[in-house]
Amino acid sequence: MSKFFSSKLAPNSVNTGLFIIRAIFGIFLCMHGWQKLTHFSEYASAFPDPLHVTHPVSLGLTIFAEFFCSALVVLGLFTRLAAVPVVICMTIVTYVINRHAPITGEGSQGHEMGILFLAAFTAILFAGGGRFSLDGLIRKK
Repeated sequence: MSKFFSSKLAPNSVNTGLFIIRAIFGIFLCMHGWQKLTHFSEYASAFPDPLHVTHPVSLGLTIFAEFFCSALVVLGLFTRLAAVPVVICMTIVTYVINRHAPITGEGSQGHEMGILFLAAFTAILFAGGGRFSLDGLIRKK
């Protein structure tokens, strides 16, 4: 029981934690991006355009961040680089698109999901992919 309350880290505990965060948050965000990718034509005309680059381009940039970059984060390939577009996207979602929404709400009315994704991918940006990632395998060689 004393090991449970110890501040000393077990071997690979940080790497295991990074893997769990990458996998769970990455897969869930990838699912959001997949929905947008497979329904592109339905979303394109009314998708928010906070950068004023047209609705389809904003949707394309969001799909790039949510689907492709989060898939790279799950794999742990180019992890820090792939986390950058996600952090930018979630910052825009949280502080521009949903700025007037309550923190929590029914359905998509709140913006807690954007805050959670922003926090997780910011941590990944700083920490990297860890040992249990393709980056870790490449670095090992």
